[in-house]
Amino acid sequence: MSNFKVSVQETSNDAIVKFELNQFITQHQSFEFNNIDEAKNSPLAQQLFYLPFVKKVYITSNFIAVERYSIVDWSDVQDEMAEQIESYLNDNGVVVEETASPKKVPVTVYAESTPNPTVMKFVANKKIVAALFEFTSIDEAKLSPLATELFHFPFVKAVFMDENYVSITKYDMAEWNDITLELREFIRSYIENGKDIVVPGAVDTLKKSTEQQDTHFDTLDDVSKEIINILEEYVKPAVASDGGNIQFISYDKKNKNVSVLLQGACSGCPSSTYTLKSGIENMLKEMLPGKVEMVEAING
Repeated sequence: MSNFKVSVQETSNDAIVKFELNQFITQHQSFEFNNIDEAKNSPLAQQLFYLPFVKKVYITSNFIAVERYSIVDWSDVQDEMAEQIESYLNDNGVVVEETASPKKVPVTVYAESTPNPTVMKFVANKKIVAALFEFTSIDEAKLSPLATELFHFPFVKAVFMDENYVSITKYDMAEWNDITLELREFIRSYIENGKDIVVPGAVDTLKKSTEQQDTHFDTLDDVSKEIINILEEYVKPAVASDGGNIQFISYDKKNKNVSVLLQGACSGCPSSTYTLKSGIENMLKEMLPGKVEMVEAING
């Protein structure tokens, strides 16, 4: 039995709500249905259209967006609807018949250099994973068919994935000028063919679901929680744009030391030590006076 979890996400349009899932339900394809007749190839969408307030259903990789008629407010029905979707999926209900033709979205991937000269970021025009993953060897990559394939290139040293991009660390034996085009085309073709980026359930296997992370967060002391919130709001967006990630590891109350894990392009990056000391350490000292003395990094 699949272990699907559904969370309700508001959107900028108050008529539309997203029901976000902890794993992918389509092969990176998108489907849009305006009525029950259009939804004949999607048993899930048909079920939703039986609800009188459902106007439109949009199904894509890891969420279902539903537009409502104004006869109800989302606050009155969204939780019940989330439970209905969760039950349907956990009972192995069919999302979309394999014969259905997706709303074809051409996949584009562009290469972007990072502050780390050994890392290149390959950015797709669609979301490819529901959580971040880092693999430093083919043995670690069992949960990701894409990473496994990438490790077959002799020059690939590490693979980091988050949201809509893949960061690749290369060995010095190869120059980016010689391999970027090949890697970019390989990743683009792989995504476009709808192959699994990570295996179903990988997020839960690595304890990366939102629910699991929230449970861990609740066990931490107040200073650790403050540090995590600062990193999430002020630091993560910046390092993500460089193809990397920073993750809180621990806080030593006695020594006032913070340990963080650097991943992706940030791992082993020549400028990361400077960023850590002049940026993150100073920020935490300023925002949490008397609570932080030093930030030390562990490279992923």
